[in-house]
Amino acid sequence: MVKIIYEDNHILVVEKPINVPVQRDETNDVDILSHLKEYIKERYNKPGNVYLGLVHRLDRPVGGIMVFARTSKAASRLSDAIRKREFYKRYLAVVHGILKDKSGKMNDYILKDSSTNIVSIVSSDTIGAKQAILEYSVLDTNENFTLVEVNLLTGRPHQIRVQFSNSGHPLYGDQKYGRKKNRPGQQIALWSKEISFIHPTTREYVKFESSLPNLEPWSWFA
Repeated sequence: MVKIIYEDNHILVVEKPINVPVQRDETNDVDILSHLKEYIKERYNKPGNVYLGLVHRLDRPVGGIMVFARTSKAASRLSDAIRKREFYKRYLAVVHGILKDKSGKMNDYILKDSSTNIVSIVSSDTIGAKQAILEYSVLDTNENFTLVEVNLLTGRPHQIRVQFSNSGHPLYGDQKYGRKKNRPGQQIALWSKEISFIHPTTREYVKFESSLPNLEPWSWFA
């Protein structure tokens, strides 16, 4: 179910399939974390419960590269790197419309409603609001759609989706933040393309990538 990109004694890098939850949710569908724990248990003949640390997430409909920690030390160091913004994540997305600028930065404050699981753009003085920053560059256009690369500087829930929607360019297929422009059943065009960080034990800089699926709307672009 899950493509293994890289593994050693401290980290496990995988390609998450679309529409599979990272953790078990109310649907009780098979989730990535449980699947990978079972994979480690079988591959290395591990008795009892297997440790696998979840240090970052992808929304259920989003696919692409992820890293898990195989030790608590690795989990702590990767989490620390994320807090210090030394863990770099690049995404590809297809958005509605043609962006005016070939590159830019979005800097907003967002607030998550836990009861509805919906994130909103709010003023900076809103209680509980968190700053959300991303950089983007246009890679290609196709009729009324744009392929963008996104460098996520903060890892807020639904950040890319809500910030592009707020700018007037919701993501293709996003049923939550682009209902007016997307048809029911369309798959969201957001992909975790690349992650890079300092390896938690070797202290070497590492970078991992995953390839886009050969599906629309990705196939519209060269």
